[in-house]
Amino acid sequence: MIAPQSPAESMVWKTILWTWPFYGIGALYVVGPVLAWLLAGLVVLSLYLGPAIRDDLRATGTVPPVIWAWMLGMLVMLVALWAGHLNWDLGLKQTIKSSIGWAKGWALLALFPLAGAILPVRREVLIRAQCRLGFWTLCIAPALLIAPYIGLPERIWTSPLKAVGGPGPEYFSVYFFTYDPASWTPRWQFYAPWSPFAALLGVTMVLFALEEKENRWRAAGIAAGTLMILASKSRMGLVGLVACTIGPRMMPLVLRSWAWAVLAGLTASLAITGPWLARTIGAGIDGFKSARADSTRVRATLQRIAHERWQEEAVWFGHGTVQPGPHLVEYMPIGSHHTWFGLLFVKGLVGLLAFAVPLIWQIGLAMKDAAQGARGRLPLGLCMVLVLLSFGENIEIEAYLLWPALMMLGIHARECARSREKQPETSTESADMLSAGPA
Repeated sequence: MIAPQSPAESMVWKTILWTWPFYGIGALYVVGPVLAWLLAGLVVLSLYLGPAIRDDLRATGTVPPVIWAWMLGMLVMLVALWAGHLNWDLGLKQTIKSSIGWAKGWALLALFPLAGAILPVRREVLIRAQCRLGFWTLCIAPALLIAPYIGLPERIWTSPLKAVGGPGPEYFSVYFFTYDPASWTPRWQFYAPWSPFAALLGVTMVLFALEEKENRWRAAGIAAGTLMILASKSRMGLVGLVACTIGPRMMPLVLRSWAWAVLAGLTASLAITGPWLARTIGAGIDGFKSARADSTRVRATLQRIAHERWQEEAVWFGHGTVQPGPHLVEYMPIGSHHTWFGLLFVKGLVGLLAFAVPLIWQIGLAMKDAAQGARGRLPLGLCMVLVLLSFGENIEIEAYLLWPALMMLGIHARECARSREKQPETSTESADMLSAGPA
């Protein structure tokens, strides 16, 4: 039976299992950052005290290089934020408010991987906790699914915790469901602030569940994650369910010569099938976009405005904050609904590179490990979820729910660092045995 064996594991375990109660009181947006900074405090204590600290809080090793990259990148993000506020004379009050927002958003992308890399938290604990959350999601789902058909309201209530500040009241609101304004049909968002994000959380749950060794918990996690994807009616979630589960499991083919031969044959066949394939893919993309044409139009317009204003007004450090959009984009903030265009608009090229460099490094680490064995499948799938999410959402304001995935990336970085440390030792032992010769 998998159970927490250290204070850090207990904090992680209980926070995941209490997801629905925290959502019920509108506290999830507060819990995520609080947990991040508490775990960061434990990291500092464990590294500072070393062997003097109790065994179950002792650091598992030194900070891996990719985690240093995340920490440096997020600090650069803060500097870019300050520079943008200074360039646009946004004032001290707005600068302090935005810095607090950084501490609740971008900082979490460094703090949770750091905690996973240093604190004694096992990946099995995260996996089992996610599956148990899936079980409770399945238990609660019937009440949510039947709500629109028996006359229950969309929103149950909004927590007074919204006074602490956040991106909007939806982060502190509790919903049965919401209506899609385009088709006026119900969509479900479970414990996320909106449905598309719930779909990607469902993909994350499926990825964790696929690594579960016990059948009943694995089935609960996969069923709950799939339900979240389907009930949210998100196109992005359907893409993620296929790509993020199959892609990492195909990575070992990179090291197979026959796979390269097959790829070469398929590439050669494009001379004949290429035009038909291009038409088919184009028709599929058009159908994908037309499924929610209004949403696609608004997002594309927001991205175009953000790109043009970044290029013309604030190349290096951006505008410092999002700005209200025109009626053309239904007054959606410019710099929202897309991490990369949002970074360019708000924090400029400096901010974009501060996020892109550690993310690419983490993806490369996961791809290499996934090609060599099963250990890298979950981290690579989670990296793919982050990339997919970044093209439809602002990832920093959703880190408070993505933290198990971020922590898993830190655990994987620790595992890879340990493997590299063991390899030289093994090589040295082999060399000693060879030099000794027969007894």
